[in-house]
Amino acid sequence: MAEIQLANLVHMESPQAVLDEAIIVVEYLSPDMDPVAIRSAFNQTVSLYQGDWEDIQGCNTDYHDLKHVTDCFLAMVRLFHGAWETGIHLSSRQVHQGLVAALLHDSGYLQNSEDTEGTGAKYTSCHVRRSMDFLQKHFAAFGLQESEIHACISMIHCTDLNCDLASVPFPDKTIEQVGKMLATADILAQMADRTYLEKLLFLFYELNEARIDDYEDELDLMHQSKDFFIRMADRFETQLSSSNRLMVHHFKVRWKIDEDLYQRAIDNQQAYLTKILSAVSDDPRDRLRRSRVVEAVKKKAQLMTSNNGCR
Repeated sequence: MAEIQLANLVHMESPQAVLDEAIIVVEYLSPDMDPVAIRSAFNQTVSLYQGDWEDIQGCNTDYHDLKHVTDCFLAMVRLFHGAWETGIHLSSRQVHQGLVAALLHDSGYLQNSEDTEGTGAKYTSCHVRRSMDFLQKHFAAFGLQESEIHACISMIHCTDLNCDLASVPFPDKTIEQVGKMLATADILAQMADRTYLEKLLFLFYELNEARIDDYEDELDLMHQSKDFFIRMADRFETQLSSSNRLMVHHFKVRWKIDEDLYQRAIDNQQAYLTKILSAVSDDPRDRLRRSRVVEAVKKKAQLMTSNNGCR
């Protein structure tokens, strides 16, 4: 059991592997689910993020990237399955709406083709609204009906960490439940990512470009992230109806594992962050070695310094 890790179940760096796993899990749900429609929406999203749409640039944010989107998508599929196993049976259209909302929840970071200044990170503060607007404009390309726009927009609204969910105009209680599941999947996907701590360094530069000055530097963001773990645990309980507790039921059925591997991954991240920050004589960034992310961050910082010096 100790050798089983979330990151080892599916090759998360491969969108195709994520999609294949999602289709397997979807088959546990309602027999009238349409895997073809789900594949189409997923592939449209990959195409969008890779820059294959004529009027929209590909993703150029390093934290809110395609991998986060596919991570969130799979987390949402798994929550749907966990809900199904506990007797919460959603319709095939409600599932499709939730999955499209997961795929497009960060589309607001994408820039139009004529927008050549900076990166999509500059839209951090308004990216949720821009994501809602994107879905409203392009819903048909993702297999949605016009009558489903309101539901999907309200789901995406839930991913705004500053949003009071009581103010969201949900069409009904079921859509509210799905919206909270999406907000849960979004958080789980980020914090259980095996490179989460490394990618926090990328997040600093996204926030910096957006002129969000809550953090002095990368290390300050890392220190404040200790509180973020606590805040998100509280958010699960007080704002999101403990939807994260559905996840264990998925792992029991799909993988015969009686544990929520997302929570285990998050706990491990939290413990390791505390450990490296407590070693006062070392730079904690030197203890982050996964996927060579820190090297990429250093190159990004050097490039930004060079560009600023040329102005």
